[in-house]
Amino acid sequence: MRVDGRARDQLRPLSIETGVLPHAEGSALITLGKTKVLCAATVEADVPRWMRGRGTGWVTAEYAMLPRATAERTPRESVKGRIGGRTHEIQRLVGRSLRAVADLGKLGERNVILDCDVIQADGGTRTASISGAYVALAQAMRKLVEQGVIRTWPLSGMVGAVSVGYVGGSPLLDLAYEEDSRAETDMNVVMTDAGAFVEIQGTAEGTPFTRSDLDKMLALAEQGIRRIFEEQRRALA
Repeated sequence: MRVDGRARDQLRPLSIETGVLPHAEGSALITLGKTKVLCAATVEADVPRWMRGRGTGWVTAEYAMLPRATAERTPRESVKGRIGGRTHEIQRLVGRSLRAVADLGKLGERNVILDCDVIQADGGTRTASISGAYVALAQAMRKLVEQGVIRTWPLSGMVGAVSVGYVGGSPLLDLAYEEDSRAETDMNVVMTDAGAFVEIQGTAEGTPFTRSDLDKMLALAEQGIRRIFEEQRRALA
């Protein structure tokens, strides 16, 4: 029995609310169980200096966790004066995931920044950030097309992400923190709606996992991400 009574192949309650930040070109509040992430898209009429003159755009992300997103207060990294390695890793993962479905040439020389701020953390914050950031990005791209800033739709598909793992010898979908903290294997999977994988981050925390274990986790992840795509479509409709 899981801590919240879910079946092993069941997502936590999922919702995505759009338009929560009126000043942003796109925004979404994604809730996955007790995990809540606020995602905002900002479009800048410029690109990083190293990309200027290429006639193409860029999509990147920033990630942060609010001090009381967790049971104990975590000091802001801005106060510490440096960004931690985990934050760098997650920011890069979110950016890579979004660029996987973005045609940067259609953006022109524009930079799109996705800010992902964790309001409450209970496992799966990086995967929720990806799924929520896609919705914010799609809203921003829709606005650019409607305003005639860009001519054609720049996204080739959808992208979503979920965590899976082995806990107590069983493969589970969408790990809450209590499950993640004692998992024998922990994996984050990012996938497009075409069924292609963008990234698979898997680690054996205890006993190494087999090819059969991997196949079971990927099948669970694909099932969960398909459900996330449904919610993303509903939010954007």
